[in-house]
Amino acid sequence: MAVMITDECINCDACASECPVAAILADDSDKNPFEGERFYVKPETCVECVSHADTPRCAEACPTEGSIVWDMPFTVEFNDYYTEGNEAGTYKIREHKTKGLMLPTVKEQAFMDIPMDARTSHANVMDSF
Repeated sequence: MAVMITDECINCDACASECPVAAILADDSDKNPFEGERFYVKPETCVECVSHADTPRCAEACPTEGSIVWDMPFTVEFNDYYTEGNEAGTYKIREHKTKGLMLPTVKEQAFMDIPMDARTSHANVMDSF
């Protein structure tokens, strides 16, 4: 995933149309663990706009500071993090019919070289640029 949408989200829909890989779900999606509350970035799909833009396009489009923040890279190193988050309801990782949960051990995603302290503190994405 690498980016996440916080409860600061005002559900304005500015971010979703900017995502080049359709990783952002509206607040009314049944695939969104925060259904009815805020938008959600699917961690198994988000590529932080690597090979698409210099900065995450969703964060550039978002009018609300602190709404889009860094999360851990969707890599094997953080497989347990995403497994536990999925079990706790923080994430709703897609389940493939034959591959099972699409965790990092199944398919890692591209990510930007952002300091780990920015990721662990869930720093505002645009503060990194």
